[in-house]
Amino acid sequence: MPMLPGIHLVHKAAGPTSVAVMSGLPLGHARHCHGGALDPFAEGLLLVLVGEATKLFPWLHDVPKCYEAEVVWGTETDTGDAGGQVVAEGGARPDPASLDAALAHFSGWTLQVPPATSNKRVAGERAWARAHRGETVDLPACRVLLHQARWTAHPSSTTSHLEVVVRGGFYVRALARDLGRLTGARAHLRHLRRSAIGPWPCPEPGNTRHLQGIGVLPWCPQLRVAPGLRLQLGDVLPPAALSPPGWRLPEGFGPPPALAVAEGRVKAIVEPDNHGFRVVTVLGRGL
Repeated sequence: MPMLPGIHLVHKAAGPTSVAVMSGLPLGHARHCHGGALDPFAEGLLLVLVGEATKLFPWLHDVPKCYEAEVVWGTETDTGDAGGQVVAEGGARPDPASLDAALAHFSGWTLQVPPATSNKRVAGERAWARAHRGETVDLPACRVLLHQARWTAHPSSTTSHLEVVVRGGFYVRALARDLGRLTGARAHLRHLRRSAIGPWPCPEPGNTRHLQGIGVLPWCPQLRVAPGLRLQLGDVLPPAALSPPGWRLPEGFGPPPALAVAEGRVKAIVEPDNHGFRVVTVLGRGL
């Protein structure tokens, strides 16, 4: 049975690309996309957007994403993970106090250079495709947010476990690289798991979860509209009270738009306007 319109929470295993995971799903002929790729070596939560939900992609980028990572000290690789070639070697793993200080250095808003094998586009082509051909890829630094970070364990002289909460566009591989350079120990990732996006935890392997209605963007307040109202892009709705969201974004994320809702279905995305609320995305028959 084809997957219904909405957002589907899917567990991605380590190994395949995000696109390959989607190709194995019963998507039918509906429009679909993912809500943010995971590197092939990474596992965890992958959002699959089906039907009108593909229009929600811009509103998913800025919500908090939680990752669990294993950092390997002593070597830096060209990809930032264990599948790459070693490009630099360093010293022993720093002591925990030094690692806490190094991690604090990257807290908040900072500039980060994405890995050469990232999904960033260079002249219309993915950076990783150029890097895999052996081309030199120089990417500009991007402004990123590391909202929370903590070391959870240092199980050996060469490894540490890390948990982070970040905004979209942040590369945990690049954080490991930069921590290694700052401490002189050099580092790369051996394991990466996306454990949650916003309020959604990663499902167990083989399980999925389907989201519809206000559940597709639960951090957005809701504007109630008449069931028969036909909305078009650019329409301005009169001022009205908003229902509060079921889950609030942490400080530093947002502000979110609002959902125009009729009889439990999300009909459009709206943003505050001088005269009320302007329709910025129309969701057809609704979600």
